[in-house]
Amino acid sequence: MEKNITSKHHYFYAVGLSYKKADAEIRGKFSLDAAAKTRLLEQAKNEGIESLIVTSTCNRTEIYGYAEHPFQLIKLICENSQGSIEEFQKVGFVYKNQEAISHLFRVGTGLDSQILGDFEIISQIKTSFIQSKSFGLANAFMERLVNAVIQASKKIKTDTEISSGATSVSFASVQYIIKNVEDIGNKNILLFGTGKIGRNTCENLVKHTKNEHITLINRTKDKAEKLAGKLNLIVKDYSELHLELQNADVVVVATGAQNPTIDKAILNLKKPLLILDLSIPKNVNEDVEEIEGVTLIHMDYLSQLTDETLENRKKHIPAAEAIIEEIKEEFITWTKGRKFAPTINALKAKLNAIKTSELDFQSKKILNFNEEQAEIISNRIIQKITTHFANHLKDDDTMVDESIEWIEKVFKIGLTTK
Repeated sequence: MEKNITSKHHYFYAVGLSYKKADAEIRGKFSLDAAAKTRLLEQAKNEGIESLIVTSTCNRTEIYGYAEHPFQLIKLICENSQGSIEEFQKVGFVYKNQEAISHLFRVGTGLDSQILGDFEIISQIKTSFIQSKSFGLANAFMERLVNAVIQASKKIKTDTEISSGATSVSFASVQYIIKNVEDIGNKNILLFGTGKIGRNTCENLVKHTKNEHITLINRTKDKAEKLAGKLNLIVKDYSELHLELQNADVVVVATGAQNPTIDKAILNLKKPLLILDLSIPKNVNEDVEEIEGVTLIHMDYLSQLTDETLENRKKHIPAAEAIIEEIKEEFITWTKGRKFAPTINALKAKLNAIKTSELDFQSKKILNFNEEQAEIISNRIIQKITTHFANHLKDDDTMVDESIEWIEKVFKIGLTTK
């Protein structure tokens, strides 16, 4: 039998770190790019981990999975990133069993997001699950859990207004630019990097500033050209970055590079420059602030810019939590059912064996014995008995492991793997 929330030696854990306790610099150290995620999954497979998924975004790096001890999962993060065990101990978290399940529900439904109601993480969780499955690291429990979280996410999105109104890091960055840069429609804006946040920021800039002087630069030029084609923008080669920085009034940096790509040395300015760094890890060296006229703003600051939209979203938290509870309870009921189903089936088989033996004995002893009627009555009695046992095991107050052990001992049906 597959493991449920717990097995004899394994537990379900959520381990990781997020914006709540880890600043951008620390999150950058623990961030996992695509290659690091693949290495982590390969290592997990080699180390005998049964099932896990890993997510790494600008706001969090987390693993959900089975282990004898959470350190097995923490080690996977640290050995595949630049973060150390000591740093993890200062800012990391470990949740176990029910708490781990609840955490994944909150993350996947946007309740744990840096910007309340941000649903982008759910697509990451889906992708992570598919990747884990391709490595044979996704058991039935994990599949059912991820599907339940996706279901909750969809229902919250459609049935509540927790994601209503335009608010995101990209939207907040555009609002900041509009409020802090005069005559923004006529300024030169440079977007460096075309990841998801970069694309969203670019679309918001075009929509809200009516600016026709937006230039895109990306290491891979065809990605920039694809985005520029949609929005009618200018694309320049990566080799021209230093020249475009001189021309710019506003620079939005949203690359996926692991080290800073803009620093004091590359800037040769003749006018004030506002730089917004929307990258994790940080992609702008803080030494740029030593240059007169340079203002550097990081996404952590932008995320704190709450407005009426975010305040309104908070009103819908109770409705979202009620949806989570309902779907989570269905999932917990399913896990309990999986846990005791083999025992109930074994009990039913045992009772059927007793019935068969007894009917065979009585048919020889009793004249005109009606075997068909006896079969019907016996089956109904067996069904009622097993239903009573199943209802007992489903009860929230039942100690399931102990009850299973007791049933197996009394009916001598052999111990199952828990």
